[in-house]
Amino acid sequence: MAQKTSCDIGPVVLLGPPGAGKGTQSKRIMEHYLIPQVSTGDILRYNVAQGTELGMAAKAVMARGELVSDDLVCEMVKKRLCNPDCRRGYILDGFPRTAAQAGWLDALLDDKLFDNSRPTRAWPIVMRLDVDYNQLLLRITGRRSCPTCGRIYNVHFQPPRVEGICDLEGSRLVTRNDDRREVIQPRLAAYEEQTRPVADYYQRTGRLVSVDGDRPADEVTAQIFRILEDHHA
Repeated sequence: MAQKTSCDIGPVVLLGPPGAGKGTQSKRIMEHYLIPQVSTGDILRYNVAQGTELGMAAKAVMARGELVSDDLVCEMVKKRLCNPDCRRGYILDGFPRTAAQAGWLDALLDDKLFDNSRPTRAWPIVMRLDVDYNQLLLRITGRRSCPTCGRIYNVHFQPPRVEGICDLEGSRLVTRNDDRREVIQPRLAAYEEQTRPVADYYQRTGRLVSVDGDRPADEVTAQIFRILEDHHA
């Protein structure tokens, strides 16, 4: 892996279906460029736990069994992006989920008041991890985890030495409920329906870059780093 760097890279958005490798690649970007991951889930939990005004409003909505509105989510994201650790860049996790949120993010980054809290303004670098549908199914339905140490295997691509048994602990491997075919197929369909408008939005603005997610993880990382370096060359 390339040496860590602290150069400015601006906002990064990774799009891709479940099993595409977003979690792995996000972690590598964070470690290489020394930037934070901005997760809407984490932000929401933090605001609720801290009892902030936004958190209390969100808690009341969730208590009614309703989804937290875009307005509340966006306001939480805005406050998080104003923190000093986001000055050189950040990876957005779980945001934007809709074309409306993507438009809001562009408007926020174009806002002159927001600009003053950052050294420079940069549009998001948007990368979509493209993975063949059948490959996704193999990646997800083939996943097995050790309930003792948490190590992840894949029966198709990275099997344990002894079938069904963790190499380290000797524990019997388990399949998460979310990784079962009957669960994942509706999730993939929902992702396609919900996220396509976001990809289309960035495609229209000329900022969507496709990454070949079918390749081994290290090669995908190399692709991503080249895109980021070329963008800021």
